[in-house]
Amino acid sequence: MRINKYLSICGLCSRREADRLVEAGRVSLNGKTAENGTTVSEGDLVCVDGRCIEPAASRTYLKLYKPVGIVCTSDSREKNNVIDFVNYPARVTYAGRLDRNSEGLLLLTDDGDLIQELMRSANAHEKEYIVTLSREMTKEERIRLQNGVYLPDLGQETKECRILPMGERTYRFILTQGLNRQIRRMCRTCGLYVRRLKRIRIASLELGSMQPGDCAELTEKERDALLSAVKQK
Repeated sequence: MRINKYLSICGLCSRREADRLVEAGRVSLNGKTAENGTTVSEGDLVCVDGRCIEPAASRTYLKLYKPVGIVCTSDSREKNNVIDFVNYPARVTYAGRLDRNSEGLLLLTDDGDLIQELMRSANAHEKEYIVTLSREMTKEERIRLQNGVYLPDLGQETKECRILPMGERTYRFILTQGLNRQIRRMCRTCGLYVRRLKRIRIASLELGSMQPGDCAELTEKERDALLSAVKQK
């Protein structure tokens, strides 16, 4: 298999992040610097920053209520990085980021295939957010955002989504896309600003009654439902 898939399966990071590690010269295969597209075979020794990386004997699935201020990165130079915050004994990585100022449900796992499936926008797995805005959204603005808008910062058009009013200035956003700071950028096209953003669902996995900072292993029921939802079971 390709080296980016190998690192993902080992739970180190996503394939995209693995490509960046390889490009930075931080990955070696059998003692030699690896290149993107390098193939890993049985018995090969793969290392990142000199540390050998091997597939986990069993899979770990965690859900975290990420508080505001915690950063979705494994870079130890960031003192508020999510990996140190969780401090889990097994090596895990996150499936989809939440920015520093956002909070809510974050899935952490060493199941690289699951991460890849969830992050692939073509698979259209839903992610649900509760969003409080600077002012109420007009009906016209809501329709416009639901139909998709062009984000000049990213040079991309957003896919259709659902936006459901919940109360004063608060809305439920249901997306099947995960662009960088997508909801904040979408709202900005209408002169709206996000005051609070909380993710409450990823596919079948729900935040439930968790409080900021809570972290727990998925129950067997949660795990099986999630794997079934993304066709991994």
